[in-house]
Amino acid sequence: MILGPGLITGASDDDPSGIATYSQAGAQFGLSTLWTALFTFPLMAAIQGMCARIGIVTAEGLTVTLKKYYSKPLLYTMLLFSFPAITLNIGADIQGMGAVAHMLYPQISVSVYCIAITAILLFVIIKYPYKKIAGILKWLCLSLLLYVMVPFMVKQDWTQVALNTFIPTIKMNKEFLSIVVGILGTTISPYLFFWQATMEAEDIQHGKKRNVIIDKVALGEMKIDVNIGMLLSNFVMFFIILTAGSVLFPAGIRQIDTVDQAAKALAPLAGKLTYLIFATGVLGTGLLAIPVLAGSQSYMLAETFGWNAGLDKKFSQAKPFYISIIISLLVGLSLDFFGVSPIKALLYTAISYGLTAPVLIAVIMHIANNKKIMGEHTNTVLSNVLGVITFLLMSVAAVGLIYFLL
Repeated sequence: MILGPGLITGASDDDPSGIATYSQAGAQFGLSTLWTALFTFPLMAAIQGMCARIGIVTAEGLTVTLKKYYSKPLLYTMLLFSFPAITLNIGADIQGMGAVAHMLYPQISVSVYCIAITAILLFVIIKYPYKKIAGILKWLCLSLLLYVMVPFMVKQDWTQVALNTFIPTIKMNKEFLSIVVGILGTTISPYLFFWQATMEAEDIQHGKKRNVIIDKVALGEMKIDVNIGMLLSNFVMFFIILTAGSVLFPAGIRQIDTVDQAAKALAPLAGKLTYLIFATGVLGTGLLAIPVLAGSQSYMLAETFGWNAGLDKKFSQAKPFYISIIISLLVGLSLDFFGVSPIKALLYTAISYGLTAPVLIAVIMHIANNKKIMGEHTNTVLSNVLGVITFLLMSVAAVGLIYFLL
């Protein structure tokens, strides 16, 4: 009953694009990046916790708060960078799901699968109200647990696993630092900030917290939800890196560009069952993540221009909101037909996320410490410390990303 927006947000972070990044980390460097899952958990939990608290206290999305209290150029700049990144992310995820479905049943082409997946998602988003969608998304989170099974199906040196988890390995070369930057950009993504705040506000509007005064109980439940969601996200990330690091890396497979490549590489090395579990997990996470991506983008647009919005509303009640969801999915789908590869889409997404994340984290921290907005529910010292660390890391990551590209 307590779990909701935090769980869905955390689980949606492990989308097909993220799985490809984590698989590449394990394939290229073995177990050396396992420690990043432990490291990013408190940072994610701190930032998403701030966004959730902003949503509960203001009963409004992050975009509305930015619009009310900050300059319009800042808001429009965030939208300018966020929209292309989210659309490209959607496109990469649809292509990844289509490729994996084709791999499981090759008689149907990738393009047909991509069209079918997009159609199913649009039908569900438009047809069902928020409460039903939230329930579906919550149960889809269970698909992530498939990745926890895979490493136990092959022989592991658990001593080495423990050492690489608790003792960070840092290699001062371009390749290793690039993958660490990629992991940071994949786990701490700006669209999650907007989704978290909006969904908390939606819960209030839908009556889940309508009779609850914003007190320690309400905020305590939110913390449990967010912490469990972020823990699940990093837990699954850990096991995906472990799978690739213990199966692909020892076999000399060093390059994984797409999620279907990771699944294919597992088949001859770890058995067909492992391959099937990994591939099925991709489909489940895609169905979970794409509505979150499209929904966050449409809420941002609706809140900016004052449209009637809400996944609880019928299509006729919020036409611009739903039309923007349809457009984002169709544009994402069209990338496959225009020859935009998932690799290029992810590269451009990483650039956009990398440039906007530090600015948004700074703004979120400013809001969370602003008594005019948050009243007595401003940040604790621990939240501020973790927020500053996250801001500095993401700033360094953004500089590093630009440096590596140049």
